[in-house]
Amino acid sequence: MSVQCEQEKGGHRSLTRAALCGAVIALLGSGSALAQDASKTTMDVYGFAMLDMGYQFKQNHPDWFDVVRPTKLPSFEDEFGEDGHFFAGVRQSRLGVKTNTPTSLGDLKTQIEFELFGTGADAGQTTFRLRHAYGELGAWGAGQTNSVFMDGDVYPNSIEYWGPNGMVLFRNVQLRWMPIKGDTRLTLALERPGASADQGDYADRIELQNVQGRFPYPDISGEYRLGRDWGYIEFAGIVRWMEWEDQVPDAVDLSGDAVGWGLNVSTNVKLGAHVLKVAVVYGEGVQNYMNDAPEDVGVRNNPGVPGRPIEGVALPMLGVTAFIDLNWSEKMTSTIGYSFLDIDNSDGQSGSAFGHGDYALANVLFYPVKDVMFGPEIQWGRRENARDGFSSDDIRIQFSVKYNFGRTFGGG
Repeated sequence: MSVQCEQEKGGHRSLTRAALCGAVIALLGSGSALAQDASKTTMDVYGFAMLDMGYQFKQNHPDWFDVVRPTKLPSFEDEFGEDGHFFAGVRQSRLGVKTNTPTSLGDLKTQIEFELFGTGADAGQTTFRLRHAYGELGAWGAGQTNSVFMDGDVYPNSIEYWGPNGMVLFRNVQLRWMPIKGDTRLTLALERPGASADQGDYADRIELQNVQGRFPYPDISGEYRLGRDWGYIEFAGIVRWMEWEDQVPDAVDLSGDAVGWGLNVSTNVKLGAHVLKVAVVYGEGVQNYMNDAPEDVGVRNNPGVPGRPIEGVALPMLGVTAFIDLNWSEKMTSTIGYSFLDIDNSDGQSGSAFGHGDYALANVLFYPVKDVMFGPEIQWGRRENARDGFSSDDIRIQFSVKYNFGRTFGGG
């Protein structure tokens, strides 16, 4: 078996797959059965090169120039300068590698995938960004991949990168157990925790500078999908524990905690050649799992309590997504739909805090030959502030060209 694993490290082989291979052999104490199956390993190299080009009639945060994100729209008049700009980029382009090896414990699968869309400190840049680094053996999986709370099959066939703001969309580090696989499936997971807070009207208070977040436990998520000939329906949930500690408790102690939770119900319904995609998610303090949402925790006034004049509270939210993918033929498709996210803001948040966002698009896409796609799309987004009455919207026309590539190696 050592020879097979060593071969996997050379050339374009997956280091992740080789590491998992060695770990499994060590755990079993004998690799003879696995060595025999390793000759049947397949490796898929895949991805696409994609151009996005378009015109934005309004304005948004310049770091997000080529996407529609309601949270990044202006929170006051002309926050980001004058309206109207042309944009172009290749940031959606993607490269990935998947492997599959039959073993006596089930299929050993790995995936590592990158794209060029910078976020976080690299927001606005064209730079490598990790999407998936994940391995799976039998009923167990570990690494970074789609959260179990997320249903990626609800994502519409669109060319706008960011996608519907009202759907759960988060790739997270996790350990998962999948006792039921297939069209009907059951998955449970421990996921990396994380959250953010909006200090609202009190952001400049010195007392808040000493408050630090802490996550002593992993987030717990689960999903059950019931597959049928007409499509499926899926129920997913998550629960999490969030704490914040006042590092200098004196006359005022702002330490606290909150339980975040969420329920996500989603479905795909086949309508002949077309597919209806719907999802409804509700919860408190799970905003970081949403595709485009503000902070998980907000400040609430606590009058009459001198030692704790304010406190943190998990913010309730509702997200809805409804799209239909229309497959007219092998050469042409269309997609149209709408999504929204609504936040129940706390009274300590500022009047200009994000309160509600809308997202919609429609497109016509063409496939002249296999692995080539192009077409136009019209997109719209809208933001409403929490309490000051201000709102802003965005309209874009985008044209994209996409060239897919892929090849399978091995297989014995």
